[in-house]
Amino acid sequence: MTNTEHTGLTKRVISMFGISLLVLMAAFFLPAGTFAYWQGWLYLAVLFSPLCFVVVYLLKNEPDLLERRMHYKEREKEQSLIIKLSYVPFILAYILPGFDFRFGWSRVPVWVVILSAAIVLAGYLYVVYVFRENRYASRVVEVDKGQQVISTGPYALVRHPMYLGVAFMYIFSPLALGSYWAVIPALFILPILFYRLLNEEKVLARDLPGYTEYMAKVKYHLFPGIW
Repeated sequence: MTNTEHTGLTKRVISMFGISLLVLMAAFFLPAGTFAYWQGWLYLAVLFSPLCFVVVYLLKNEPDLLERRMHYKEREKEQSLIIKLSYVPFILAYILPGFDFRFGWSRVPVWVVILSAAIVLAGYLYVVYVFRENRYASRVVEVDKGQQVISTGPYALVRHPMYLGVAFMYIFSPLALGSYWAVIPALFILPILFYRLLNEEKVLARDLPGYTEYMAKVKYHLFPGIW
């Protein structure tokens, strides 16, 4: 990556970081009607503090991996549909907790909020670990030139370890934000992830040499010993 490309990537990352922070703050604090929503601040700290370190590390040491993570446009029509479907539970899971806080629908104990925030953090760190194991990991379903099948580390247990971490992050996010009700839309992330990974396996089996043999070796899609 040239210096010009690296500078451009850095600007894009900073811009996306700032926009993401502002969007989440609006999603949390506008429905809550106050900035005195401590669960929202805790969640932002849990999400963005490690993200800062990860982004700085990748910019310095592995900008190509970060560049792949900046791709958002899906090439597969099925995947584009799946992403669109995911917007509904994603938005509801993040907006409802603020209303829940304002109107007092839930009484989530502090220890549950803190434990859930810790699980969200663990899920995020697990996703980072998956990225370290698989340099081809991307936000979109695609096969890069020269890509190889990864079967070590978490990939020796399940075919889609990144989605496992993502599932825990999304499902426990409403509890970390102090809402029982928002867990309901968050759970709909699971069938969307199932649909996404099954379609992804078809693409990889079609385009990635050796992936069919990998699927025969590793039986579980997402949950070790279950499915």
